[in-house]
Amino acid sequence: MKDEQAIEAEIQAKGKTAPRITPADIDATIAGEYFVQPIKWESVPVTEGMKCLTICILSLRNGFTVIGESACASPENFDEELGMKIARENARAKIWPLEGYRLKQQLYDEGRPF
Repeated sequence: MKDEQAIEAEIQAKGKTAPRITPADIDATIAGEYFVQPIKWESVPVTEGMKCLTICILSLRNGFTVIGESACASPENFDEELGMKIARENARAKIWPLEGYRLKQQLYDEGRPF
């Protein structure tokens, strides 16, 4: 996220004012977040590899969902908080191309040049 903030600052410093998607726009699309850790499942047999898995489901304002995941190779390195952070960032990264497409379609519909 720090790289994202640095890029945003550079874009603003260069005075780029054409329509675009910003990190704040991405965050504004998120209506809810949910985490799944198979290690906590009681009704499913959990393999050793699944004990290092964290899944984040981001629910967007329009009802669409994106999913991100994180997994460590060594169970000794598993950290619930870190896994949730990484899984969320991976899910959030999937919103950028969706919002980029949405904006491009909007510009096209308005008759803006490619």
